[in-house]
Amino acid sequence: MHQYPQRPRPDDQPSYEEYPPRGQGQGQGQGQGQGHYEQPQHQGYQGYQEYQEQQPHTQHQHQHQQYGEQPPADEYPQPRRSRRRIWISAVVALALLLGGGGFAAWKLDWFSGNGEAVSFGKNPPPAAEKSEPGSPATPAKPSGDPDVLMPTGPKSDFKQTAKLDDGTIIAKTRLAGAKSGFEGDVWVWAPKEYDDPKYAKSGFPVLIALPGGNGFPANYWSDRSLGLQKAISDGVQAGTSLPFIVIMPVLNPDAKYYYDGSDIPGQAKMGTWMAEDVPDFAKANFRTYKSRDGWAFMGSSSGAFVGMKTVLQHPDKFKAVIASGGEIVPDSPLWKGHQAEMDANNPEKLAKKLIDTNGPEVYINFQIGTKESGKERMTKFVQQYGKGPVKTTIRDIQNGEHNGWHYVRGMKEGSLEWVSKVLKGPKPEAG
Repeated sequence: MHQYPQRPRPDDQPSYEEYPPRGQGQGQGQGQGQGHYEQPQHQGYQGYQEYQEQQPHTQHQHQHQQYGEQPPADEYPQPRRSRRRIWISAVVALALLLGGGGFAAWKLDWFSGNGEAVSFGKNPPPAAEKSEPGSPATPAKPSGDPDVLMPTGPKSDFKQTAKLDDGTIIAKTRLAGAKSGFEGDVWVWAPKEYDDPKYAKSGFPVLIALPGGNGFPANYWSDRSLGLQKAISDGVQAGTSLPFIVIMPVLNPDAKYYYDGSDIPGQAKMGTWMAEDVPDFAKANFRTYKSRDGWAFMGSSSGAFVGMKTVLQHPDKFKAVIASGGEIVPDSPLWKGHQAEMDANNPEKLAKKLIDTNGPEVYINFQIGTKESGKERMTKFVQQYGKGPVKTTIRDIQNGEHNGWHYVRGMKEGSLEWVSKVLKGPKPEAG
């Protein structure tokens, strides 16, 4: 039987040896010892599709052997199948085809359209719909809220990488950062409300989702198996979440080192990529908000550190972060010899500066599993810096471990509702 790679289950845990602590992996040097193993950056369903595409000959051989001509009877004598066995086989096959979540549905529906061009914001605003045939479409104008920012362009070329059960799409594009000079992949997802005509002139909040580990060459939040996008959609239906646009950039420029999402001297400017180029990309392609009230980060492990650090560094641009997994201070080996620059990217020092200057209020929601270490660092940060403009909370995820599935569970249990109360959401047109 043809074998397909299996995706890991949500309760699978990598061993310490397979995924060493951040700062102690191969080629990474020694950090400050705060890191933890990170869930594998599996390819999930996308990886299955790529695997299938790479093996057409093998698959063809398998089908030929199963459904092709019968070998000579004297070489491979075939037992006669009873009519009863044939009927049982047919019933089982039909059940598999009709069964919800069966392999056929997984293969034919979830992968349907992968690789095809994707356009977000398909529904034009009413003004454009009334234009004469052949005439240029009337640009949409925000209705009522001066904070709404319509797409600034130019539009990126998106290709579908996954489809959710509600028909929404996760897509990927290549972004050449104009300000950082770094070029990397970015995945995006827009909720179904984004294409609802009644929101055609409304902005949407943006959630920049960052993975743990090296975060290269993929961002594991783009894998539908983790359930981040579904958690948001379910939250919208339950009234506990805003319909976020999710932007999922690569976290690092390579898999050899981690860069702390910062502009380390002599290295790729990943801090500028994250704080400037990625938001500019979102503004170019989607209806967003001009103010920080529509911008937040979420991340796990090293991605949590980068999200929190960026919010504290740029409180004029970002308002909140959901930080999961216990990372607090920079520990890239590439900081060696650059203490001043490292301090300028240290959340503890950034929080103190914000408190001392009575800067804009920022909101940090820590998430930590009860089965992982790191809470003591979060608690210490909250005790020392959770005051004045720095608003902090800690959410315990019962029986939670250091992986994305459990962090998504924490978001469903309350963190999505928390960040939704902090940010602003879209408003439908009257009538």
